[in-house]
Amino acid sequence: MVLFANGDPLAARHLAQRLGPRTYSVAFRVLGDRDEAEDVAQEAMMRLWKMAPDWVPGQAQVSTWLYRVTMNLCLDRKRRDGRSGLQRLDDVPEPLDPARTAPEQMQEDARADALQRALQSLPDRQRQAVVLRHIEELSNPEIAGIMDISVEAVESLTARGKRALAAALAGRREELGYSDD
Repeated sequence: MVLFANGDPLAARHLAQRLGPRTYSVAFRVLGDRDEAEDVAQEAMMRLWKMAPDWVPGQAQVSTWLYRVTMNLCLDRKRRDGRSGLQRLDDVPEPLDPARTAPEQMQEDARADALQRALQSLPDRQRQAVVLRHIEELSNPEIAGIMDISVEAVESLTARGKRALAAALAGRREELGYSDD
């Protein structure tokens, strides 16, 4: 951040390459809409650039600050738009892997779509905690800092969210290609 604030273009590129895709991923998982997620990720990165000159090293991790900004932007957008249901989830982005067969890719897409739909059915705070913990793989203390809640609250939200996801997906094991073997 210090290098970027001092005008180092390589530092700016490094920050964007490292943090941009993860910011988009979090926003997409919370909002369920590619366009909205792209807008949120861009806004979060712009806020990072604007506050870079005032950054105090050692005060917080840049990624933690950025996740918190991203979550707040997502919540603001959901409140503003009054959304609570599913939005354009027909095409969940998955990286194309030429090694996969078409049926394997279809199965993977179905699983990702099922997960995304199940995530969208969770209450906002549970969805945020589950996404940050189990998809972004952040620690509970990091999530607590981002969501401005206690570690115990994070644990409770993720546990309830996981139970709700399991219940939402329970009847679809065979359909999604999971066997009991």
